[in-house]
Amino acid sequence: MQTIQYNSQTVTPSKVVCVGRNYVEHIHELNNEIPSSMVLFNKPNSAITDTLYYIQEDCRFEGEICFLIKDKKIEGIGFGLDLTKADLQNKMKEKGLPWERAKAFDRSAVFSKFVKYEGNLNTLEMKLFINGTLTQHASYDLMIYKPDNIVSEIASFMTFEDGDIIMSGTPKGVSTYAKHDAFLAVIYVDGKIVLKEEFIVK
Repeated sequence: MQTIQYNSQTVTPSKVVCVGRNYVEHIHELNNEIPSSMVLFNKPNSAITDTLYYIQEDCRFEGEICFLIKDKKIEGIGFGLDLTKADLQNKMKEKGLPWERAKAFDRSAVFSKFVKYEGNLNTLEMKLFINGTLTQHASYDLMIYKPDNIVSEIASFMTFEDGDIIMSGTPKGVSTYAKHDAFLAVIYVDGKIVLKEEFIVK
């Protein structure tokens, strides 16, 4: 089973629950419709990794604020990359088919370490720099569905296990990437850096 690091402890998530289309500008970026209800999909434990690999030419990164669940509530905060085989996903969307082949493949959920959640969730902010350039910026205010709403919606039909992860959606700025690109993720709470992690594409 794949694991993540939380406060210097090893945690084994049973699943990763992902929120799609949670930022208006990203919805417009991909020419999608604003959903009438929360879009959710899963990644299995086998998708989890702490290393960012080059997958293929059309594979797109989506940087996200992530939450670690314990006792059915948010316990930790981390950064994640939802990797997507874009051409395949587009074909599946056209046919109304599930996204798993494009979203849930091995090494498609790339995570930083997680830190304990302390402070105000409504001050959450994430910045992703690629090769020194600010590429994505996410914040609580820009989310259509806020963290507490996401937890409640998922819990209405799916049981959380301790260690499960929520990927809360990606803002605008998604793109493909190349070997040796340098990704630097920074997460802020109350205006202060609580997590910083770099990934070099292998």
